[in-house]
Amino acid sequence: MEDPTPNSIYVAAPEGATGKSLITLGLMEILIRRVGTIGVFRPVVRTADPGDDLLGRRLVEAIGDGSTTRLGIGVTYADVHHDPGGAMERIVTAYRALAGQCDVVVVVGSDYTDIAGPTEFSFNGRVAANLGTPVLLAISAHERSATDVAQVAEMAIAELTDTHATTIGVVANRCAPDALDAIRTALATTNLPAWAIPEVPLLSAPRLDEIRDALGAELLHGDPATLERETAGQFIGAMTVDHILERLHPGVLYIVAGDRSDVLVALAAAHSAPDLPSLGGIIVNGGYRPTPGVDSLLASLDGGLPIMATEHDSYTTAQIVSTTRGRLATGTQRKIDVALATFDAHVDATRFGALLDVPRSDVVTPLMFEATLIEAARTRRRTIVLPEGDEDRILRATATVLDRGVADIVLLGSEASITARAGTLGLDISAATIVDPRRSELLEGFATEFARLRASKGVELDVARDLLRDVSYFGTMMVQLGHADGMVSGATHSTAHTVTPAFQIIKTIPGVSKVSSVFFMCLPDRVLVYGDCAVIPDPTAPELADIAIASADTAARFGVEPRVAMLSYSTGDSGSGADVDKVRTATGLVTSRRPDLVVAGPMQYDAAVDATVGAAKLPGSPVAGRATVFVFPDLNTGNNTYKAVQRSAGAVAIGPVLQGLRKPVNDLSRGATVRDIINTVAITAAQA
Repeated sequence: MEDPTPNSIYVAAPEGATGKSLITLGLMEILIRRVGTIGVFRPVVRTADPGDDLLGRRLVEAIGDGSTTRLGIGVTYADVHHDPGGAMERIVTAYRALAGQCDVVVVVGSDYTDIAGPTEFSFNGRVAANLGTPVLLAISAHERSATDVAQVAEMAIAELTDTHATTIGVVANRCAPDALDAIRTALATTNLPAWAIPEVPLLSAPRLDEIRDALGAELLHGDPATLERETAGQFIGAMTVDHILERLHPGVLYIVAGDRSDVLVALAAAHSAPDLPSLGGIIVNGGYRPTPGVDSLLASLDGGLPIMATEHDSYTTAQIVSTTRGRLATGTQRKIDVALATFDAHVDATRFGALLDVPRSDVVTPLMFEATLIEAARTRRRTIVLPEGDEDRILRATATVLDRGVADIVLLGSEASITARAGTLGLDISAATIVDPRRSELLEGFATEFARLRASKGVELDVARDLLRDVSYFGTMMVQLGHADGMVSGATHSTAHTVTPAFQIIKTIPGVSKVSSVFFMCLPDRVLVYGDCAVIPDPTAPELADIAIASADTAARFGVEPRVAMLSYSTGDSGSGADVDKVRTATGLVTSRRPDLVVAGPMQYDAAVDATVGAAKLPGSPVAGRATVFVFPDLNTGNNTYKAVQRSAGAVAIGPVLQGLRKPVNDLSRGATVRDIINTVAITAAQA
């Protein structure tokens, strides 16, 4: 009888602190591009409640959205100690239950957090053998020579072989950056595919809330949300103020004796100063608290800097801070982004993915589509300008886009305020270019060019100069003159504020009368394209034809085979009237202008999307029941339909994506999430 379980892989390590979560994240990201549903299975955990397994939860949340990634657990350490044989049976049963719901399962071995002792790795091997799951071996290279790494790998492979498990590859993690080649060469002795990934200090850096918990500290000042950021090291402020001010570094946690009010106030003031580094935080130790006067001064200097107080002395505080190790399981989005970027940079996705022969699914989930967008943007690596540079969502999206190599970013606004806010949020945007339109050396040239472009409208240089100080006009001119490849805006600005400069400066491509838009509607199993749902209120028949052709081309550009349904309230020849005639005329125009496109209309929505209805209402049509591009007769219908499908069917709506401009400018909803912004940046980069 054929085994019904899907392909799977077991990520196992012979010791703790190998960073196998980074390897698992990278593996899952490769898989999500190919399959609809990934299971994460944890055979042995500390408690029976899946919600308590921080690593499993973080892996599922980092890559999935609840519908495409699922978490399963086997047994607890206590179960294994009490009855190893019974525990193994329960693990196999739980694994098969999860596997039956997924296209592929990634099994993440135990964490060496309990008292299983030297037999723990062997138990993981026996689990892998019983599940019939090949093992990807994770080895720590931290403070080991290349020879030592190879010896650890060979010993672990031998132990896995003794348990009847099969090892299919080795990843050495936490390598010294200058030892990567030597370690890869040494691992060749295993005769298995092998990779080496460097040590990245951020990935083991503790968060401020982890340090607070380890110290039993109390937050005196600062936004509690900033405690989710990682520290960039520690410094004991046991010197005079002038010497401490010589040793300011971004993200560093400063440990200050509670009776050194001068140092405490100086650090808080330095953090608030626009031209000095944004500090990670302050720990006031020794059991002292700031006096009322000092406390009031600190409050007045509040720039979001976390200030915590602990009862421990300086030595004990420093010792606890230095030994508190952060984990990816409780990391921030920045840590996830850096982990994935590190994996991408040092692991060939094609060769690594070949370890698990997973055929590409016919289903296209929202995450699969988003992964495709990100990959397309990465291959182009365009420069995208974001005019709303000091907005928190924009800053968070920028950090992710830069860390993942999706695009290069230009942020518009005051450099001091942007860098200060990013520092407060614990974001690394150092790779972004920050331009202040009001002070930029580009301003005069931009104003001159705008005045030339709008001379027929009576725009003179002084007016142009005033307009170009506006971030939307300035960003659009950057795209027009090649300083950026595209622009994304609208998180805080209206659609008109975003697109009007594009209409005036960039203008439409030849043969297109108006700019229109589409939404990518990501349903659980497929992606549909809706146009126009955001720009043209009541298109004429020729404009409707433009929308259809542009929407079909946009769909094809992003991997959606265009089958265009021209929507109306009647199908085929069943109805008449001005609205139906407009759609019928537009369909004829599309057919004559682009005979290569598969298009049909007028057509009702149910006939376009449902095969049974389509066959009954429009038999023999290549579009009916199979449409992928839906062209709505007017904005009222389109906008309401996309929102109805988004809310009632749980679809992920990506857009609006503007089409018809000579260079890409895209508008965000003012309710856009960070994820929406990242997707729109990726789309804009791909359009460019």
